Amino acid sequence: MPKPKQLPGLPTRQQILDFIAAAAQPAGKREIARAFGLHAQDKIALKALLKDMADEGLIDSAPGRAFHQMGGLPKVTVLRVADVDEGGIVWAVPEHWEAETPPPRLRVRERKRGALGVGERLLARTEEAGNGWIAHPMKVLAPASEQLLGVLRAEGERLWLTAVEKKERREVLVSDAGGATAGELVLAEKAGRPPRITARVVQRLGDPFAPRSFSLIAIHKLGIPDRFSQETLDEAALVARLPLGDGREDLTHLPIVAIDPADARDHDDAVWAAPDDDPGNAGGWRAIVAIADVSFYVRPGSELDREARRRGNSVYFPDRVVPMLPELLSADVCSLKEGEDRAALVCHLQVSAQGALTSWRFTRAVVRIAANIAYEDAQAAIDGKPLPFRGGVGGGGYPRASGPEGSPHPDPSPEGEGLRTILAPLWGCWRALLSAREARAPLELDLPERRVVLDEKGRILSVAPRERLDSMRLIEDYMITANVAAAKALEAKKAPVMYRVHEPPAREKLVALKDYLDTFGVPFALGQVIRPATFNHLLDRIGDADHRPQVMEQVLRTQTQAYYAPANHGHFGLALGSYGHFTSPIRRYADLLVHRSLVSAYRLGPGGVGGNEDFEVLGTSISALERRAMEAERDTIDRYVAAFLAERVGEEVDARITGVTNFGFFATVEGVGGDGLMAVRDLGVSSGGEYFRFDEAARTLTGEHSGAQYSLGQRLRLKLADANPVSGALRFELPGARGHSDPPAHGRPRVLKRRGRPANIRHQGRRR
Repeated sequence: MPKPKQLPGLPTRQQILDFIAAAAQPAGKREIARAFGLHAQDKIALKALLKDMADEGLIDSAPGRAFHQMGGLPKVTVLRVADVDEGGIVWAVPEHWEAETPPPRLRVRERKRGALGVGERLLARTEEAGNGWIAHPMKVLAPASEQLLGVLRAEGERLWLTAVEKKERREVLVSDAGGATAGELVLAEKAGRPPRITARVVQRLGDPFAPRSFSLIAIHKLGIPDRFSQETLDEAALVARLPLGDGREDLTHLPIVAIDPADARDHDDAVWAAPDDDPGNAGGWRAIVAIADVSFYVRPGSELDREARRRGNSVYFPDRVVPMLPELLSADVCSLKEGEDRAALVCHLQVSAQGALTSWRFTRAVVRIAANIAYEDAQAAIDGKPLPFRGGVGGGGYPRASGPEGSPHPDPSPEGEGLRTILAPLWGCWRALLSAREARAPLELDLPERRVVLDEKGRILSVAPRERLDSMRLIEDYMITANVAAAKALEAKKAPVMYRVHEPPAREKLVALKDYLDTFGVPFALGQVIRPATFNHLLDRIGDADHRPQVMEQVLRTQTQAYYAPANHGHFGLALGSYGHFTSPIRRYADLLVHRSLVSAYRLGPGGVGGNEDFEVLGTSISALERRAMEAERDTIDRYVAAFLAERVGEEVDARITGVTNFGFFATVEGVGGDGLMAVRDLGVSSGGEYFRFDEAARTLTGEHSGAQYSLGQRLRLKLADANPVSGALRFELPGARGHSDPPAHGRPRVLKRRGRPANIRHQGRRR
């Protein structure tokens, strides 16, 4: 197609491109006109020329902004922080990039170190320097136009967006559906100004009720990276072919076993134990905790490392895992799989008869796992019961008591005698570790974990609390012991440690706990020295009372949030002075850092700490990413629970009150979980317009005339009025209620509007 004819007096296309490239300041239409001495009619022609150049792909601009060469960067532009590397250096990318080439990464020169985090937006002046780009921040910008994740609902000719967020109560009118239809899950941006806010669909995500969609909602809602770049995948394929290398300790002769959940997708750790033949440790034990040697494959500064740091951890859902590392590594080459030679970083432990950790050493080794064993199988074998799961986690058989001559491990046997032979010393050493744990008295909160079981098509079979077995406690205590050894080994070398820190509860939370316990008549002295055992004794005093689960939950809320940091403040919950995560480097970046530090400190070969890793910056980043993963996993479980209960809407269920507020109470379905609201307005409707008084200190709602009271921990029958699988929200009504959409026979309850409080409520409580 021929180019438009150049008008007399106008600069040529090349002259304009040269001017834009050489200009020290952003070059808009006004600056171009001034530079070439254009006037009046020439400016109109210049506007048309610039539009033609943009259509031809020569230049690009945002409306009302300066022009820049297509494929290049404007002098001033909006950037989004994409990464904060191990040295604390901030890297950003253009928020909008239309060129076919990959967007450039700009190093941001912060005025104050640590001021910018991943995802933040900034207006910056850009500068090309050598082989890269530098960004000089001008100001930090507000978040981009708010995005909504939701489902489209048709009403006549219009579409409405129902958000997946539980707290988002109002629907938003859709101004641009982008081709999506009613019932689809979409990502939308808010448009317009209050009070006329609308939604514009920017991405169609499919059927929200299809199997395996609930985790996808959390992935999109929280911005969890779930795809690897081709560069990362190519690098994974390259390092997967690395030979294990010379100089590794050969432990392939030991029957080391990995004990994991039956549905485990990766295997970080494996264990072995035997009685110690050292006369100086009479009655003691030797143990090995073998951990996947991820640091050998994922080196500092590599594409794999950058992607792992960006993710921070793997995220586990009932239907999928979003791994920190590509599956070639996480589920294969690094994973400790039965019968395969694997690279491991091994912690050799010496444990006294009383369970004290007396010595330790770390080596790089080659291990060959004797069996991948499900928790249930390990427990059945040690209890002398038939194995409930045939073939183990990895699909292979379990060892028999004796194998053919020359075989490094016993052969498979359906009787499980070989498995018991291997497990018996592991249990013996664990009993010693358990006695030491009991003497240490860490925090013991037996809060049930919900397990969602799916069929092969992703449909829900059941939702129930996960059984807590001794085999799970055994692995937990071996891992804790190895984590302690790793932290102490690094401290001995004065090497950097990424500690797992759990600080004691703050005083204000202890005061809130005391107020809460007062409602049950349970004393709690604020002046005492608070230790984990303090809470254990409290729960012992409560015994099996109905409110025990609520008190345990309140004790949990009293605790501080654990985090990662290079400064040691101990681990309150475990009652340990030094503690760092070492045992899960396939799924946690913090553990990978500890591995690298051990490799460097003890000169174990390649893959040690990089030259510019800032543990403080990294600790802050991976702590935030851990919280994101926890939120995603929790929200997804709630959605599965709501989907499971959706078939019971309209039925009465056994429930327990988990929270009381001035706008109603929250309850959970016994044996299943999920939290739902019983709104105070619905209480009023069911009670003939009665007012309910909220007692903040006692956390109760009491009817002014009937005296009906709703309090924390109370068990009652409720009608399940709604279960929304997309948001994970439940809603309850009292049995016999017609639903708050139906007004009572005598009319709606009176509304008490006092200081913005909800209808049908009077507030009673102390000022704080």
